[in-house]
Amino acid sequence: MRDLRRAADERHGALARIASALREFAYGMTGFEFARHALETRAALENIFVLSVAGEMIGVPVIPPYYSLRLLPYVVPDIAVWKRRVLREREFTDEHEYHLHGV
Repeated sequence: MRDLRRAADERHGALARIASALREFAYGMTGFEFARHALETRAALENIFVLSVAGEMIGVPVIPPYYSLRLLPYVVPDIAVWKRRVLREREFTDEHEYHLHGV
């Protein structure tokens, strides 16, 4: 009885690993590029938002101080991350995407 249960558990584990590998492969073929592009777009929008709200700190007055002070409590936790992301060194090729569409 235990041998049958152990064999069934081993088959179930192997099928689960195969199903997981197929799921990851399908995600890599279909959704990975979309997810990466969505994250890059979100980061760009966050950069613009933080610049518009906290831009007065670096001398870029974008919106009136009243509104930026109202939004400041929501932005303060992200300012350190924003500074690190905006001021990090970049290579020339970081700005361009080299995709082989249609090749």
